[in-house]
Amino acid sequence: SKKKPLVIVTRKLPDAIETRVVAGGELSDRKGVNVPEAVLELSPLTEKDRRDLTFGLELGVDWVALSFVQRPQDIHEARELIGDRAFLMAKIEKPSAVQHLREIARLCDAIMVARGDLGVEVPAENVPRIQKNIVRTCRQLGRPVVVATQMLESMRFSPAPTRAEVTDVANAVAEGADAVMLSAETASGDYPLEAVSMMSKIIRQVESGPDFQAQLDVNRPSAEATLSDAISCAIRRISGILPVAVLVNYTESGRSSLRASRERPSTPILSLTPSIATARKLTVAWGVYSVLDAPMRDMEQVCANALELARAQGMASTGDTVIVTAGVPLGQPGSTNSLRIETLN
Repeated sequence: SKKKPLVIVTRKLPDAIETRVVAGGELSDRKGVNVPEAVLELSPLTEKDRRDLTFGLELGVDWVALSFVQRPQDIHEARELIGDRAFLMAKIEKPSAVQHLREIARLCDAIMVARGDLGVEVPAENVPRIQKNIVRTCRQLGRPVVVATQMLESMRFSPAPTRAEVTDVANAVAEGADAVMLSAETASGDYPLEAVSMMSKIIRQVESGPDFQAQLDVNRPSAEATLSDAISCAIRRISGILPVAVLVNYTESGRSSLRASRERPSTPILSLTPSIATARKLTVAWGVYSVLDAPMRDMEQVCANALELARAQGMASTGDTVIVTAGVPLGQPGSTNSLRIETLN
């Protein structure tokens, strides 16, 4: 219901609880119950969840978002069921998950800031700070992060958002989130198309601002002493010196594209991959456009295909500068070690 009841448990019985109503509201069936600050000794996957998960995997879903993650073990449990059949996104909506954020982020493929339930589990005034910390941490670890829930809530029943909602979406974009997500606005709202259009307008307006890149640079994470990070940092520096039209990255696992995305370069990233799963995974990453391509033999073929596809995708034209990266020898995930600067003839 629109108004969430608030109750305090006064007594526990073997198969029931007695409560005192603090703030009344309509209590309907099939609704979730929040127990703030409590770490529940329960699996986030119920038996129904397991059946639904099996059904979804059989259909070929690309992503599975795991609700009410509390600890890293919850991710391990989901991984055992999912295997490599889908990518796993952890929804951060419990205080214990915030405390174990780094471990959870390292174990999953992406993170969602699920602010609806998070705002019930922790004091509402803490949510903005927690959101900023989650976005910053995910960027440091090279994990895509989605900011979700109640972003344009009033557009469930109104064709226009409030100014506060517009600012909320804009702030999430400025913080460096990889994606912002609508939920009830499109799932059950009266103005789903208008909500999508409005969110797109806000994103484009923020990203076209003169200080957008400077805002992203403020929170740039420190690079690790690895070849992939060295290449990613070099890409950002080069694109700030030369008028680079597009960065083309050949990847099988998607890791190098995620590393490049972490730097938030001012140029778009065109990711060429022979894996349809990797192409789908990268659609959620900041600034990355994926194209399914045939396996490559060598760096010369990578460069030739990169220039051809950059032109075909409308991301570069004759005379433009294009950066091409890959790992040589090809076919070894996580081995990005080559960078070429090419001119499209």
